[in-house]
Amino acid sequence: MQLTEKELDLLQIIEENGKMEIGVLSKMVELSVEETSRIIQQLEEQRIIVEYGAVIDWRKVDNFEGVTAMIDVKVTPKREVGFDEIAKNIYLFPEVKSVYLMSGAYDLSVVVEGRSLSQVANFVSEKLSTLDSVISTTTHFIMKKYKHDGTIFDQGEDDHRIVVSP
Repeated sequence: MQLTEKELDLLQIIEENGKMEIGVLSKMVELSVEETSRIIQQLEEQRIIVEYGAVIDWRKVDNFEGVTAMIDVKVTPKREVGFDEIAKNIYLFPEVKSVYLMSGAYDLSVVVEGRSLSQVANFVSEKLSTLDSVISTTTHFIMKKYKHDGTIFDQGEDDHRIVVSP
């Protein structure tokens, strides 16, 4: 779909801050509030704007940090549907937050969230690796987020570790 420059500007602003008020948005793209609302509604109906979301730093919430893993998955694609069917089988699991078709050594990259390492490990061993098309998996646990979807974490926070030098 071909979008106008104003529509592209609007999408970029909304992607950066989906909570911005319509009046502010309309001023930023130099359109009326009515025209801006109409464009946003159209973009939502066409599923160009798929969802609005927030980025949460779960490390700051007591007893709710959880575990995130990135899993490289090698699969056998199926005739007629390629990777799409196995990707769908994977993304329908509630633990799965993202699935990407990749180039390189692995076919799919799967992002999984759980409450503990063992919960993610059980997902991999009992659900993901048992799927017919899955040949192998490699699991990488995320130790710390520095930046996610353009948002920098720990910005402006001082490092209180003791400096060690030789």
